[in-house]
Amino acid sequence: MRRKDYYKILGVDRNATQEEIKRAFRRLALKYHPDRNKSPDAEEKFKEISEAYAVLSDPEKRRQYDMYGYEGIQTRYTPEDIFNRTIFRDIFTEFGFDFEDLFNRFFRDFTVTFQRGAPTPERGRDIETEIEVTLEQAAYGAEVEINVPRMRRCPRCGGSGAEPGRGMVTCPSCGGTGRIEERRITGFTQMIRITTCSRCGGRGVIPAEPCGECKGLGLVERRARIRVRIPPGIEDGARLVLRGEGDEGRFGGPPGDLYVTVRVKPQPQLERRGLDIIYEAEIPYPKAVLGGEIRVPTLRGEQTIKIPPGTESGSI
Repeated sequence: MRRKDYYKILGVDRNATQEEIKRAFRRLALKYHPDRNKSPDAEEKFKEISEAYAVLSDPEKRRQYDMYGYEGIQTRYTPEDIFNRTIFRDIFTEFGFDFEDLFNRFFRDFTVTFQRGAPTPERGRDIETEIEVTLEQAAYGAEVEINVPRMRRCPRCGGSGAEPGRGMVTCPSCGGTGRIEERRITGFTQMIRITTCSRCGGRGVIPAEPCGECKGLGLVERRARIRVRIPPGIEDGARLVLRGEGDEGRFGGPPGDLYVTVRVKPQPQLERRGLDIIYEAEIPYPKAVLGGEIRVPTLRGEQTIKIPPGTESGSI
């Protein structure tokens, strides 16, 4: 991308007023007008000064340009946005030039085309769900099975969305191109906006009759049993991702992902602190002084532990 210095193009200082910018543009536009200047680079120069004026004459675009430079303008604005709201007609009327004639003769080849949403296969939707595991499963790891609803290819129409035997017909909205084209003139630019046809999704065809099972979507909801591996030491609220286990994509697109949030069920008597399991036991005073044994619950059943003589309250 060739960087452009709009101030340098118009020959004005960065602190120039709007009136100074307008005067500079008038002077240069008159100099490079196609009826006055027959040099080979006049056309490109005229377009360049028009772009510079379109940016610097708009306070918001000028502020963005001063902050982020030429790259910032190209990233933030489409060619249509750059010329939007810029008034050229009054300036050329002052010169006695026919604005419409100027556009038709000089800018007929200066057409900007940009696409939004070009037809592509659609990725399947991501799915989110929660599962509840025991403290033991969270500590040692486990494999659990979940049952989730997700969209799969319609078995009746094979994903086409059309009733079997009826086939597809040309989309009447886009005429089979898969795109909707809108033309408009803004400033010195003829804009051709091309968007994906919302009716056919860019395919150019629609079902002659929608499938009776999926209603033309090409996908139907089915429940699936999926095994999820719980890694040892997982925390409450942790999020696992299973790639490709979400909704199936449309028109050959990849499937989405399945996100599983893990909830750890609280367990009576036992408390988790990081990777440790804490149990609070009440010990008779004589046993704390003289020592002995007690039975305590653990994640794998009760176990006997020894209490050393002289154990103090709060000891671990």
